[in-house]
Amino acid sequence: MSERRTRTARPRWGTHLVLLLGGLVMVFPFLWQLSMSLSTQAEVTSVPPTWLPAEPQWGNYPAVFEQVPFWNQFLNTAAVTGARVIGQLLLCALAGYAFARMEFRGKNLLFALVLSILMVPYQIYLIPQYDIIQELGWLNTIAGIAAPGIFSAFGTFLMRQHYLGMPRSLEEAARLDGASPWQTFWRIMFPLSGPALSAVAILTALASWNDLMWPLIVATYDDRTTLAVGLSTLQGQFTTDYPVMMAAAFMAMLPLMILFIVLQRRVVEGLAHSGMKG
Repeated sequence: MSERRTRTARPRWGTHLVLLLGGLVMVFPFLWQLSMSLSTQAEVTSVPPTWLPAEPQWGNYPAVFEQVPFWNQFLNTAAVTGARVIGQLLLCALAGYAFARMEFRGKNLLFALVLSILMVPYQIYLIPQYDIIQELGWLNTIAGIAAPGIFSAFGTFLMRQHYLGMPRSLEEAARLDGASPWQTFWRIMFPLSGPALSAVAILTALASWNDLMWPLIVATYDDRTTLAVGLSTLQGQFTTDYPVMMAAAFMAMLPLMILFIVLQRRVVEGLAHSGMKG
């Protein structure tokens, strides 16, 4: 018995060691970013690099608020991200359910057209989208920044795969009880789609929070743009205050890290179950 335990324990220790090393490699950039945000400009630019500051420079964090309207940009980013997440959860779930469960003429062709969006670079849509936002009078507004991202072809594909993997007996039981297609979706199928919805939510939040090009085009005022644009303004043409920029980047990244830690298990479950059936 003791020999069997030692044989099974050795592979576990090896696996744990590999995972520990992988985790350290993944965490190292964030720890170095935190160290740089507490360093001086001389320590950041020194060769060889200074891994730990001699004296933590906590003043780098208040300096961020002096150089950019951080709170305004943070609230704008949160509002844009919230609008896009809610829009994609509703629209992608509805479209995915229709493509997975309903029968209508041209369904496969329409779904192929939706998937074809993934093969087209999004830069091609910038000028038409800008013209539409300008005609609507949404320049320099939250609605103008958020509108193009409230629907996603990938989110629709993900939700379709998820609904294809769900048993049809749920819908049959709902129809026997007299439920309409909308009631079947809203009261039964949608509440059971938590893992897939969590995956769509976190992926949408990541893409929206880090979006730079579209807010840079549609919002021209510093207090009406997003954090990604605000962080880009901290990099000067000739000199850059790297500790302040790292402090701003760390504060901007912190909400997403917390969100991912909270939803990581559901995200993995959603991505796993969405590929059950094609």
